[in-house]
Amino acid sequence: MSLIAGSRSSALISLALAGLVFFIDRAHKFYQVDLAGWTGGERIQVTPFFDYVLLWNTGISYGMLSGVPTFVLAMVIGLAMALLIGWWIKAEGLRLRLALAFCLGGAVSNALDRVFYGAVADFFHFYSGTWSFYVFNIADMAITTGAILLIIDLLFAKPEVKA
Repeated sequence: MSLIAGSRSSALISLALAGLVFFIDRAHKFYQVDLAGWTGGERIQVTPFFDYVLLWNTGISYGMLSGVPTFVLAMVIGLAMALLIGWWIKAEGLRLRLALAFCLGGAVSNALDRVFYGAVADFFHFYSGTWSFYVFNIADMAITTGAILLIIDLLFAKPEVKA
């Protein structure tokens, strides 16, 4: 029996997606931080409601846990990724695997930001007047997409038929 449940093609397709998400996010951050030399605080107003910026997030999603010691944050992130990988291994079906692939590709890239930069590089900022949406990156968009797909999968999962 294979270590990976489900079809081999869903595993390969979802691994390719996770790799693509990871590559696009890493390439974007490498260009902006390492090649263009942005260090934080830079801002380009693209529209009256959207800025392209560089802000460093020392916490996890939306800056939560930003005051927590790095080793605790690393343990939380490591546990979350281990759970996602375990779920991916046991998953059956392409939709579920794709959802988890979006989450994993983004999570691994954001985790590498902490290794390379000491914080996660966030770039996209939407706002209106005094209202401000969180600043986020491509990996965050992938994680959010994966979470939405997980919810869809849960809502439309076919109940198991008992023999």
